[in-house]
Amino acid sequence: MNFYEVAVLGRKIAPLTYTSDEKLQEGRRVILLLQGREVEGVVLKAVEKPSFKTEPVQRITSFVYASWQMETARFIAGYYRCQLGEALALFHPYSFLSSHPKRSDLAWRSTLTPAQSEAADRLADAGGLLFAPTGSGKTEVYFELFAQTLKKGKSAIFLMPEISLTPQMQKRLQARFGDLAVIWHSRLSKKKREETLQKIREGAARIVAGPRSALFLPLDQIGLIVVDEEHDDSYKAHSRPRYHARDVALYMGKVLGAKVVLGSATPSATSYARQPVTRIASPYIQTQKRYLFESGGCSLTTDMLARIERHVKAGGQAMIFLPTRANYKYLYCEGCGHTLTCPFCSVGMSLHSKKRAVRCHYCGYAERIPSACPQCGQVMRNDRMGTAEVVALLEENLPNVRVQQFDKDTITTANKLQKALDRFAKKEVDVLVGTQMLAKGHDYPDVTLALILGLDYLLAMPDYRARERAMSLFVQIAGRAGRSREAEVVVQTNQPDFFRDFLNDYEGFLKEEIADREGLYPPHAFLCRLLFAAKDFQRGETAMRRVETALRNLGGLAEVVGAGQAPIERIAGKWRFHILLRSASRANLLKAVAAVEDGRFEVDMDPVDFA
Repeated sequence: MNFYEVAVLGRKIAPLTYTSDEKLQEGRRVILLLQGREVEGVVLKAVEKPSFKTEPVQRITSFVYASWQMETARFIAGYYRCQLGEALALFHPYSFLSSHPKRSDLAWRSTLTPAQSEAADRLADAGGLLFAPTGSGKTEVYFELFAQTLKKGKSAIFLMPEISLTPQMQKRLQARFGDLAVIWHSRLSKKKREETLQKIREGAARIVAGPRSALFLPLDQIGLIVVDEEHDDSYKAHSRPRYHARDVALYMGKVLGAKVVLGSATPSATSYARQPVTRIASPYIQTQKRYLFESGGCSLTTDMLARIERHVKAGGQAMIFLPTRANYKYLYCEGCGHTLTCPFCSVGMSLHSKKRAVRCHYCGYAERIPSACPQCGQVMRNDRMGTAEVVALLEENLPNVRVQQFDKDTITTANKLQKALDRFAKKEVDVLVGTQMLAKGHDYPDVTLALILGLDYLLAMPDYRARERAMSLFVQIAGRAGRSREAEVVVQTNQPDFFRDFLNDYEGFLKEEIADREGLYPPHAFLCRLLFAAKDFQRGETAMRRVETALRNLGGLAEVVGAGQAPIERIAGKWRFHILLRSASRANLLKAVAAVEDGRFEVDMDPVDFA
């Protein structure tokens, strides 16, 4: 009889001990009985016979986790503070029937500019950060690196924010690399997922493009990982395990001996400070771009309407960005000041006029729009314009202009995304109105006008990265215009000097931002957020204060920056509290967390969301 320590996949429990008549290798996936139900587990190691009774392994599957997957999962479990079974559940195992990829003799040759060619050579040699403006041909550099990787008999992972997985990118990949390139994302049908996994396991698929989940596929001989738009917060998982795909990719590169390339026109301050930087200085096509700054918060002015009409009549297209989807963010009463908030979350509910409802964007609760203030009976007003309201104003004032709303409320499936972008590409739509989705790498030559509203709202956020987020969005949205024709960018802000000072110098902005964070925030320090939630307010606060006291008594391993109620005090009926920790040493920060960990809080290492 053999005894093994086994991690239970996807469960928030420590590894358990099981028996097997057969000898099992580390990483083998097995079927277990746990509390009378069949679950999946992964063999970690052989152990001595324990003093307690053990259950037998039910079945041994034909799947195994590779050593690099096991090592990366242990890193995720240790650094992001979750159980190993939770970390391993991220990965798709290899099959014993897997084939090894063969060297590819590709007929395709890249036609790079001298700047692109020099960047590709440097990145092929050392990896690092590709810092290049929008329209400079980063994708061509990536494709050259993919080709070089395939010729060496190796495979590549191409990470992108999910909304960047457009039909446009899929066509480009498959036009260059044919069936060697596959797309992976959460919205694939079950059949398509199984077919894609089979191709990967057989070695027929050698380049996998997808969001952060593509990092965990059973590719063999991984030689290159590209993380495009590396600054994008969608690479950070917001539930256990709370990993950051960019940072896991960097760790995987070390484990695999693979090159890791991060790319962005607006790189994060952390990556810029910590990675070797390869620059492409200017766009592939130089066009004239005129910037205009208008005062205001988040409103569509008559001058903006006139500009839209003028650009569309001249054969151009426009993009309008604002930070809020739906109609208005909040309904509030002018009489008593009452705000219509979610009964289960301490946030205002968003107005969705077409559905005649107000909806909480945190827990999903919805109710009919009230005819009057429930507190005093007076008329409710709206605060802050949203995408649906802009679309309605455009349709009312410019009836001959064809408008498409482009946010999470309307683009709910991959098919809807494809159709919306196809219509815009075919010029069946004149104006796209959207949120951050507009900034995700879309490339259309006839966009001659970009309107950017509501940036002051982002600047006012209580977040050490507020300036960085606002400046990044400004540059990314502006970069959608003027790809091949002269363009105008209109920015509505009461702080024009902040944006004007760094119009063509994002690197200068990064240097100033990094200097301002000295001794306080990344990249100079490491942060960790401990999250508490409880249905009973007193119980939640007591648990948080107990951990806060323990942390302050640790002798300086980590600084308690703050402790108390979370900015969003309640979500889904639970009261929320948090503690923010800071340390110049990543190791000390982890030691501090481990010293107080009691299972009553969630750990968010390197947080990007402080609400």
